[in-house]
Amino acid sequence: MELDSLYQEVILDHYKHPLNKGLSENYGAQVHHVNPSCGDEITLNVTAIDGKISAITWDGVGCSISQASVSIASDLLVNKSFAEADAILNEFTELMQSKGTKEGNPDVLEDAVALAGVSKFPARIKCALLGWMAFKDAAVRINTTTGGE
Repeated sequence: MELDSLYQEVILDHYKHPLNKGLSENYGAQVHHVNPSCGDEITLNVTAIDGKISAITWDGVGCSISQASVSIASDLLVNKSFAEADAILNEFTELMQSKGTKEGNPDVLEDAVALAGVSKFPARIKCALLGWMAFKDAAVRINTTTGGE
């Protein structure tokens, strides 16, 4: 099986069987992001305990890329410190801005490397980043109001 086919399957699996979808009632911060270019929407709840991300839940509508990407992010960033999550977010952002020149580090990005091909399509990059940017804003809110506790 070719790598591109495998990556396509990873994206479709996260789209068809999204992780952490369904907003929890308890959260430290909630954000809602919309991609104005296509209409994709994400509402994301983030909870932290003792400076670690304890839960990320979400709900949204949109293309398979935006929905798979937020599913991947919600799984990958849980149980990380905010510094670790920020490093992963930066690595993913760099991958999305690479215009197809980078493959991503699977040790850091895990399933998110499946989205590397998206970076070749500028119109789809915002789709892939939607949930990640929502997380970034939620993290800022949590750290501003509670110090990450």
